[in-house]
Amino acid sequence: SATQKKRASEKTAWERVLTSREKDRPVGEDYISGLFEEFIEFHGDRNFGDDAAICGGIAYFQGQPVTVIAQMKGKSTSENIERNFGMPEPEGYRKALRLMKQAEKFHRPIICFVDTPGAFCGMEAEERGQGEAIARNLYEMSSLETPILSVLIGEGGSGGALALASGDQVWMLENSVYSILSPEGFASILWKDSTKAKEAAAVMKLTASDLYQKGIIEQVIPEPENLTPESLWQVTERLDDRIRVFLKQYTILSEEELLEMRYARFRKF
Repeated sequence: SATQKKRASEKTAWERVLTSREKDRPVGEDYISGLFEEFIEFHGDRNFGDDAAICGGIAYFQGQPVTVIAQMKGKSTSENIERNFGMPEPEGYRKALRLMKQAEKFHRPIICFVDTPGAFCGMEAEERGQGEAIARNLYEMSSLETPILSVLIGEGGSGGALALASGDQVWMLENSVYSILSPEGFASILWKDSTKAKEAAAVMKLTASDLYQKGIIEQVIPEPENLTPESLWQVTERLDDRIRVFLKQYTILSEEELLEMRYARFRKF
């Protein structure tokens, strides 16, 4: 309704940050079950282990085989602990890359769902090559010869989000955020005071509308006033149509055309 639209447009950047973090906000698995059929999850990076913060596999989207990769937060405290609160470790990014290379081999489009406060920054992740794993994803995704779509569904924090968002198009849900780090981290660095996160959010230009206006993302997906798993169908209906159009446009391109368009997209930044 017009009233809902007016209310949504009046939200401050900090309010959108808080909305993106709400505990009852749909997570990656909700989008997988709401949009795809016959999803089969694959595990492990063939190097160290399996990271539950990233879920990936193959599925059908309206009859078309696709590879789906989602960063996963939990729905309860125990699930969040299991999924490391949606913060992937190096093996998560390496698992994602393994699935992307497999998708390229079998000519399957890749659809990523991004929702992370950032990559896990513990010592063990650094010891196993967190920076290299993220950099390798960026490098490989730039030249993958299959279409890549990334959708930010909640938090999009730093390189942890970018490692799954270097695609041909990047979309954001209306109340998702995408930035180099959290407003708390930004405030701590700039003003030595993490309590100024609200002010930081206002200057960081991290909302979907900010990034759309700057040409960094291609689409903003409208949300209902209160997005929960029960109201998610209002979002997946829109995504159904838009993903279908994306796949129709990008799967007819030659590999050369696809890579040229992706290169031009990132060069404009």
